[in-house]
Amino acid sequence: MKRAVFPGSFDPFTTGHEGIVRRGLSLFDEIIIAVGANALKKSYYSLETRKKMIASAFVDEPRIKVCHYEGLTVDFCIRHEAKYILRGLRTSADFEFERAIAQVNKALAFEVESVFLLTVPEHSMINSTIVRDIIRSGGDASNFVPKAIDLKKYRGED
Repeated sequence: MKRAVFPGSFDPFTTGHEGIVRRGLSLFDEIIIAVGANALKKSYYSLETRKKMIASAFVDEPRIKVCHYEGLTVDFCIRHEAKYILRGLRTSADFEFERAIAQVNKALAFEVESVFLLTVPEHSMINSTIVRDIIRSGGDASNFVPKAIDLKKYRGED
């Protein structure tokens, strides 16, 4: 089975993330969306809320699993028998950042490959920080998250 891990903080999960995952299903039999718990970051949404949001976006897709993890992504991959890390690239800056991480991951776990997909042009300007700022400021961010995620249900959780 070709299993990939799509790691991130997903605070919140965006249409850009959804696009990468759905396109990744043509390459992998299963994708684990791994929500990272980073003690150094103050999250807007709780870990459980982020997991619920993501699960609601993929209720129609049994090949998607949603988990959380702490520690190294490659260790999570090894524990879950995933040989691939799936990442999306929006810009050249994303590429440089992700390339460095992929090289370190390769040094830590040679058996785990990083696979990069370019975002579609209409998603290239979307990132969680911008979407979170829209939400925090009381704006309508519904065009930037998957249709299945009802942001009104989760408003003001910070």
